[in-house]
Amino acid sequence: MEFGVDLLLILFAVALIAGFVDSIAGGGGLICIPALLWAGITPTQALATNKLQSSCGSFSASINFMRRGLVNPGDMVLAIILTLLGSVLGTTLIQMIDPGILMTLLPGLLIAIALYFLFSPRASDIDAHQKIGKTLFAFTAGFGIGFYDGFFGPGTGSFFSIAFVALLGFNLTKATAHTKVLNFVANVASLATFIVGGEVVWEIGLTMAVGQVIGATIGSHMVMKIGAKLVRPLLVFVSIAISIKLIIEQYGDMIGAYWHSLATAFA
Repeated sequence: MEFGVDLLLILFAVALIAGFVDSIAGGGGLICIPALLWAGITPTQALATNKLQSSCGSFSASINFMRRGLVNPGDMVLAIILTLLGSVLGTTLIQMIDPGILMTLLPGLLIAIALYFLFSPRASDIDAHQKIGKTLFAFTAGFGIGFYDGFFGPGTGSFFSIAFVALLGFNLTKATAHTKVLNFVANVASLATFIVGGEVVWEIGLTMAVGQVIGATIGSHMVMKIGAKLVRPLLVFVSIAISIKLIIEQYGDMIGAYWHSLATAFA
């Protein structure tokens, strides 16, 4: 399949915006995947190609955060390993298990995350009390969220962010920085599986990867410059936006029929 320059430029722009948003609050996949489907590739190819370009974006953001001293990879070795293992397992199981139950539960979970960041006084630029050790965090949040990312995906950044804030007491800037490292690990694990299956559309993926790197670099710089004043509202917005999108996808026909019946009744 050949793709025109105009289509590639549009996808480049979409990836740039997604990379910016994703480096701050996550949710970039919900911007890119619809665009990839619109480009005419199959759903599996869209998921695989999204992993390619999002891996580049999360890698760029991670490097930027590490250069600024917000992340020490040596302190995250166990979390990185367990996130990778969880993602590989999730990516393997998604081919055998119906993820429908997650589609039902996810909107409520994301709305809860949005409310947490909206009202929690701890979600700021100040480190809070650490509730568990880094080893336990790696085995629970690292492996569990990594598994979820490989198995399903939407909202992974929000889940990692709330885990770092609520369990390790990180401030929002530090949590965002560490989230991008684990996001990158989970993305690469899934990407490797898709590459083996031959599902990646390289022409589109590499074009979008350039946009992702630019957007992620700009976004990560803004996180370090502005901090919680930027991250907190975007986390709330992205979590709610993902929830609304999933609810519409699942219950759109039911909601439409309900409003139609109301309109008919009062006509």
